[in-house]
Amino acid sequence: MAKVITMGEIMLRLSTPNFEKFIQADEFDINYGGGEANVAVSLANYGHDAEFVTAVPDNEIGECAVASLRKYNVGTKHIARCGERLGIYYLESGSSMRPSKVVYDRAHSSISTATAADFDFDAIFQGADWFHFTGITPAVSDAAAALTEEALRAAKKHGVKVSVDLNFRKKLWSSEKAQKVMKNLMQYVDVCIGNEEDAELVLGYKPGKTDVTSGDLELAGYKSIFEQMVADYDFEYCVSSLRVSHSASDNGWSACIYSRDTKEFYHSKEYSIHPIVDRVGGGDSFAGGVICGLLDGKDFKAALEYGVAASALKHTIPGDFNLVSRKEVETLAGGDASGRVQR
Repeated sequence: MAKVITMGEIMLRLSTPNFEKFIQADEFDINYGGGEANVAVSLANYGHDAEFVTAVPDNEIGECAVASLRKYNVGTKHIARCGERLGIYYLESGSSMRPSKVVYDRAHSSISTATAADFDFDAIFQGADWFHFTGITPAVSDAAAALTEEALRAAKKHGVKVSVDLNFRKKLWSSEKAQKVMKNLMQYVDVCIGNEEDAELVLGYKPGKTDVTSGDLELAGYKSIFEQMVADYDFEYCVSSLRVSHSASDNGWSACIYSRDTKEFYHSKEYSIHPIVDRVGGGDSFAGGVICGLLDGKDFKAALEYGVAASALKHTIPGDFNLVSRKEVETLAGGDASGRVQR
């Protein structure tokens, strides 16, 4: 099994129970999660040696976040204890035509003030096979953006393959700032993952006339921008999830991939996910599945199908983490979506 490093922010998630609105809630359900942490949990569940790098405050809440990772066999020995606080996000889960809402409370969090001096990147990347980051971490602060680039330089120094999930977050930064920072970081990336919004707002590529709200996906537009992205940044693979939002409870879910070496474009099978239990972390579970497939030596088409199946299953699980097994993913990817009771 491969050694995979992910780096980012893990946060305390406070979500309203039973699809309540914030104004109704008298209590919150507690979970922990964050883009790169979610990917680490997925890969650890599939048997890979997954290590998560972050900074948490030196207090009981920080240790709770670390414990949530250890519970699922994610390595935590390189987590720094520094800074003032753990970031928080509040989630109001939507239903039917009412969308979910997220409120961030993460200013001055530990990872936002951490520097390269808080980490031994040579030790972290020793023997590593893969490094994954997202566009969320550089958006948290200028210091976090600088830290991300230091990690990427170290990864490349050690010959580690790098993937990114572009993950644009409009509540953290503007498209202009995102493009200024992220275009520079693409020089270190081998596998680029995102969706149509990320491609446009983070890197400036628009996939034709696609309208995910109406379900009108112009696949030729994705192939065109993937070809441009490979020409501009020499990515080995470009990958996009394709979410058609019929409502907060009913989504169509598929993905596409483009190979630099074979110049092939491939669109996966599509899943109809209804009802959705929790879509937060869906993109991270997709990234984790694709990475797992590639690390396992699957061809890129099979790796994509593995990622789509893994993510479809994540939509049925409360919380940020995708807690499905390899067998469950392989069963769905193999065509069994019956949901029959396993006895």
